[in-house]
Amino acid sequence: MIEVKNLYYSYKKNGDYAIQDVSFHIDKGEIFGFLGPSGAGKSTTQGVLSGLLELQQGEIIIEGIPRKGLPDKSFFNRIGVGFEIPNVYKKLSGLDNLRYHAKLYDRETEDAMTVLKMVGLEEHARQKASSYSKGMKQRLGFARSMINKPEIWFLDEPTMGLDPNTANSIKNIVRKKKAEGTTIFLSTHNMFVADELCDRIAFIVDGKIAALDTPKNLKLKHGQLSVTIEYAEDGKLKSETFGMNGDEKAKVQQFIGDHEVKTIHSGEPTLEEIFIKLTGRGLE
Repeated sequence: MIEVKNLYYSYKKNGDYAIQDVSFHIDKGEIFGFLGPSGAGKSTTQGVLSGLLELQQGEIIIEGIPRKGLPDKSFFNRIGVGFEIPNVYKKLSGLDNLRYHAKLYDRETEDAMTVLKMVGLEEHARQKASSYSKGMKQRLGFARSMINKPEIWFLDEPTMGLDPNTANSIKNIVRKKKAEGTTIFLSTHNMFVADELCDRIAFIVDGKIAALDTPKNLKLKHGQLSVTIEYAEDGKLKSETFGMNGDEKAKVQQFIGDHEVKTIHSGEPTLEEIFIKLTGRGLE
């Protein structure tokens, strides 16, 4: 679906690159994640792919067709873009924001009220966006990004600043669109969102990809499985954690035989732990 080869981008056009030698592919109907801290190059990569930034160096091939210069209008008809910081027309109502945006496309669009209902804004549809809270504006921007039924959907921190219930609703919408065949590029520094939603993830730091695989494979390849055993001793509940590599398995079996075990919990490393291990950087 999307092939990216040796992508570079410099805002100053002086060799100071925001992204360097970035290469990956995205299959049709896949959720592909860019996971990294602020300033790592996530939004820049999205900007180049979505045509908001010019292609300076490298190749972008979409459905076998190489990108040359900036995309034409037909490309923008096919994509949706959700920004980290929502840009809405504050003097218009939420409903009119979506209706106005829908008119910009030469294709069938979603019903504006239906989309507002999907993101929980139907009761506020006729209020001016200037009266919306930060989270409501975030939801309105998310709704606007899918008004044209995009085939390729670019999402930048789609759940940032949202309460847990609303964030879950947004994630469920993303899953639904994936099931319908939408190809999704999701950039985030939230490891939980990436782990829950993405089929594959690229770790990016300082403009370079440090690792790329499924969340499960990244954790299996670069992390250590563990098991925590809770046991009774001297009338108290205690716990001991063991790794599951090499001789540790034998130690676990011996420990179970020697103690009054109450519970056993297996565990795996988080994506953040793997990211820190591979890059030496945190995700904030």
